[in-house]
Amino acid sequence: MLRKFLLVIVMLFITSLIYSQAPFAQTPSASELLRRVDNNEIFSTIQYDGEIIIEHGGRRFVKVMKAWARGNTHSFVEFTNPEDRGTKYLKRDGRLMVYSPDNEGVMLISGHMLRESMMGSDMSYEDALDNETLSSRYNPVIVGSDTLNISGSNRDAWVLELTATKRTESYPKRKLWIDKENDDLLRYELFALSGAMLKEYNLRKAEVIGSRRFPVEAEMRDLLRRDSKTTFIMKNVILDKPIADSVFSQRNLER
Repeated sequence: MLRKFLLVIVMLFITSLIYSQAPFAQTPSASELLRRVDNNEIFSTIQYDGEIIIEHGGRRFVKVMKAWARGNTHSFVEFTNPEDRGTKYLKRDGRLMVYSPDNEGVMLISGHMLRESMMGSDMSYEDALDNETLSSRYNPVIVGSDTLNISGSNRDAWVLELTATKRTESYPKRKLWIDKENDDLLRYELFALSGAMLKEYNLRKAEVIGSRRFPVEAEMRDLLRRDSKTTFIMKNVILDKPIADSVFSQRNLER
């Protein structure tokens, strides 16, 4: 009888120990969380139809585009809405060029110009065309948990703070909210070295494409612009399929 009693006590102790440690076992590391975000959002290639909806100073502008990209080295974007039809961007060999049908000329965008607004939006050229992993550029730390309302649904999230490993980063500090259930990047804030917040991003919609969850609708605000936000929508997204070299050619830019 005493032996059975002791056995029950031991089993209860082991069970309570397992459950008391379960939350700690389920908490991923900051590096693992950042790796999961990279796995969802970084692609080898992408093709899509896009809309950029700009609301600024009480006015609303809609830009329509087609885009192709390969890694972080090649991108091609062509605008098709009436006001911007024929405007094209080509990123290749570390250079970003824009073709304007108004003057039928090509202009190189470099240096500080990369941080300027793309097509009057809240996104810079760097924001729009960046496809480099965060894991390779930042040191992450988990600073807590939070609950965000995304399109009417409450989502529990890990909160990470990121510090750039190099001085050349446009945003030396970032703060990320990562969905605890599916690793969606729900929100991020971008900071200057001084700690001033420059921009904020909020996810509106993600879809399962292939083996990953991919953001297809999001909103960005440049906090240095008054009364401004930009909504970015991606449709007909194709990921990780081969794209012909001719898409990223100078001839395609100028024709």
